[in-house]
Amino acid sequence: MDLGIAGKTALVLGAGGGLGSAIAAGLGAEGARVAVADIDLCAAESTAATITGAGGTAMALAWDLGDLSLVEPNISSIEAKFGAVDILVSITGGPPPGGVIGHDAEVWRKFFDSMVLSVFAITDRVLPGMKARKWGRVITSTSSGVISPIPNLGLSNALRSTLVGWSKTLAGEVGADGITANIILPGRIATKRITFLDEKKAEREGRSVDDVRAESLAAIPAGRYGDPSEYADVVSFLASTRASYVTGSTIRVDGGYVSNV
Repeated sequence: MDLGIAGKTALVLGAGGGLGSAIAAGLGAEGARVAVADIDLCAAESTAATITGAGGTAMALAWDLGDLSLVEPNISSIEAKFGAVDILVSITGGPPPGGVIGHDAEVWRKFFDSMVLSVFAITDRVLPGMKARKWGRVITSTSSGVISPIPNLGLSNALRSTLVGWSKTLAGEVGADGITANIILPGRIATKRITFLDEKKAEREGRSVDDVRAESLAAIPAGRYGDPSEYADVVSFLASTRASYVTGSTIRVDGGYVSNV
């Protein structure tokens, strides 16, 4: 199936590893020119090298999403090299585990800036070009916690839920311009983040990591953790011309893990 995105410019945030790296590689394999952004420049360069090594086109950017002053220069550098951004895939780092009670206001501000406000600002920067071309894709990766809050991930549950309301509203405002806006959320995908969360849960509950992992696997109808490439494939479809009538949606890639209707 031709996804129709060869030659399009894609910006993938948080693409130095895990889900972001897989998404960037997937879009690169479809012929998109990929701007790989990450707070860790070496990690971004590694992902970009993987894409170019496979015959694709990519550039790496050091991008601390908590620093909003970087939005203009980084977008401008992408435009200078690849042209205006057609596809924006936003993935922001997860905050530390913990509840929602007792955090200092500065903690909320710090993670709101990097996880939420950065996405708003970057999207606002690329939307005028998308509107002018009457084509664009705004894809925002969140967490299954926006559907069913995850215990001990209070900051993530609260802040990522903000992105869902924003994306749904955005879809209504830009649909007539040929732009789609969708939320995609992972279940238990085999990344370093999931390994970290499994380890923290085991430590907190005085159990082995193997026991925690086995409990998670038993709750997943597919019987396994997902592969990052499986998540990336769904993003590639949402970024494609074939997905032109999919907008304002929240799409789970979780092997049936989240039981909520």
